[in-house]
Amino acid sequence: MSQQGDRPATTDDWWGRLYDESAPDTGPAETPDDTIDDRFDSATDTLGAAATGSAPHTPHMPDAPDAPDATSRLRYGHAVDAIGVADDDEDDDADAEDDVGDDGPPVSRPPAWWEARGGYPAAPTPPPPPPQVSPPAPSPAAPAPLTPRPRAPWEPPPAAFDPGAVDPAPPPVTAPAPPPPDPRAAAPEAPPEPPPPPPPPPPAPATPLGYVGDSPPTYDAEPTALPATDAEGLDRLVADTVLDGAQYGTYTLRAVSMRGDSARYRGEPRRDALLTARFGTGPSALVLVAVATGARATEGAHLSAADACRWIGGAVGRSYSRLAEDIRAGRRGDLKSGLHRLTDRTYGKLRARAAELGREPEDYTASLRCLLLSADPDCRTRVFFGVGGGGLFRLRDGAWQDLEPLVPEPSAVRGAPVVGFGSAPAPAERTPEGDRLTMDLEITKPPGPLVEAPVPPPPEPFRFRASVARPGDTLLLTSVGLAEPLRGEPALGDELAARWASAGPPGLAGYLSDVRLRVKGYADDRTAVAVWEA
Repeated sequence: MSQQGDRPATTDDWWGRLYDESAPDTGPAETPDDTIDDRFDSATDTLGAAATGSAPHTPHMPDAPDAPDATSRLRYGHAVDAIGVADDDEDDDADAEDDVGDDGPPVSRPPAWWEARGGYPAAPTPPPPPPQVSPPAPSPAAPAPLTPRPRAPWEPPPAAFDPGAVDPAPPPVTAPAPPPPDPRAAAPEAPPEPPPPPPPPPPAPATPLGYVGDSPPTYDAEPTALPATDAEGLDRLVADTVLDGAQYGTYTLRAVSMRGDSARYRGEPRRDALLTARFGTGPSALVLVAVATGARATEGAHLSAADACRWIGGAVGRSYSRLAEDIRAGRRGDLKSGLHRLTDRTYGKLRARAAELGREPEDYTASLRCLLLSADPDCRTRVFFGVGGGGLFRLRDGAWQDLEPLVPEPSAVRGAPVVGFGSAPAPAERTPEGDRLTMDLEITKPPGPLVEAPVPPPPEPFRFRASVARPGDTLLLTSVGLAEPLRGEPALGDELAARWASAGPPGLAGYLSDVRLRVKGYADDRTAVAVWEA
């Protein structure tokens, strides 16, 4: 029995009294005096005297039925929390006192028998939080009103509004930074500037195609065919190009001899021959440069030119001391007569060689042009001599001068007799009475060989010129193959003058490139000897 005289309330009885549809509501009374005391009395009548906390009492619950299901337990917990009823168990009261802290009142706990039978159901495990996604930019449109969801019977009532509480400020929404404004878009569009003019092209070389004139030459610029030979004639071969150079005293020497375009195309040997030689040492040394050209359209023309260079070189080498002294002393008369004799001896050997080969003298001959240069730095006398065609030029102050000696007429030849051309008639060997002018030594002379005709003179007379060089001069000695285009094509002389006037003497490769500058209509061999004065 309870304190009010009723029978002990079982679990089903108080559960039924609390949630039975026929039980009266504990809400506001119909009487006008609805106070807190009235509500406390109503709860005491419903749950029993233990709710008042006047005396600790542990209800005897033998053969207690099974605990209600989870829904019933949850409803009981909500009711206890709502009305703040304390359990009448002494142990529970002690636990409540232990839970009292410095910061607040004791915390209400459910009865021990309730926890022994399972207590509150375990709260469902919350699902993992979704990944943090940046909130989208707020839309200018107003959000739609939210309709509150109806609260379930077992959910606790919403917390009362506390005007002093301050809701935590929502995290600021950081909008993506706008891209920097384009200065070209912000500024007003200006009219497009005209493109800058293209840079002027670099100046083209004076002769980009390797020739001068209105049209290119007929033949190729490079060798095409080699000369034919046999096993016994290897010593008679000549190279396509010969290049040489030196420097003595105040001058620089460059010399080149190359095969012409027509000879390269037909596979013919170079008819020009070049000899550069130095005799002696020191200031008394003498430099000889000889250029010879064999007769055109004759067999072995390159051999006759080589013989002419070799024989004149031997003659000068045997007399170089006297010649070098005459050049330094300026004895022009002695030089002319002595070099004339040496030249005649050379042509005499060519005629003898033609007789040995059984050929006519005019078929085995060559034009010969030579330069004598002293190695003495104080001597600037340059001596030219020779026989036959070619050219002798001087570049001074940017202009070419033709120094080729004029060919004298045979009747104008004066001086001592010279073997060959220009010889005076022999003196009379008999008296007007017909007697021979001999010494009467009683000696009878054997008759000489029969000569039916006099010895023919050389095709051209002997040439000689001695000149004094100035600083900056360029003396050029050439064969016919280069002399003719220099006289016939002014553009060639202008081009060589532009290359050689301002700069110093070129190297061997540069000099070869200058001399091989071609002109249409001139395809013979070219040989050139240039002397640059310091």
